[in-house]
Amino acid sequence: MEANSSPEFGAFTHVKKGADGRAESQMVDVGAKKPSERRALARAKVRFPKGVLQGLLDDGGPKGPILEVSRVAGVLGAKRTADLIPMCHPLGLHHVELHFEVAAPDLLEVRCSAAVSGPTGVEMEAMVGASLAALALYDMTKGVDKGIVIETIELLEKSGGKSGTWTKP
Repeated sequence: MEANSSPEFGAFTHVKKGADGRAESQMVDVGAKKPSERRALARAKVRFPKGVLQGLLDDGGPKGPILEVSRVAGVLGAKRTADLIPMCHPLGLHHVELHFEVAAPDLLEVRCSAAVSGPTGVEMEAMVGASLAALALYDMTKGVDKGIVIETIELLEKSGGKSGTWTKP
């Protein structure tokens, strides 16, 4: 079913006019779209209370190796995005990769990149991957201090598809 472009509903791709005249959500049909190489990079920022992060990185957390468990959680999250976000299409991802970087003494950045050759983008997969890795970091370290905060989850760049390349300004 095509998107409803009436003034009442606008040109939203995931909204259609239902039988009762009200807006209904819909999953867009991407079956006719030509597959292309698509990539996305997302970031989550995790802030730790003063002095906590370095100790966790040096000694590990109370539940084990915090970065490796978080890395696996991020990959799993990216792969399962369609099960978590209602209008996302299931994608056969070619690649998912997680990197962790100490951006400041108490700030850890989680970066998740995802790639696919398909009819729709992988921005949500990258963002879910970064989000799940950040949540796993919290879970792995909350026994040390519950004041850990996940501050930001954001798309940094994407490429491929009709809209081409985008990079966060």
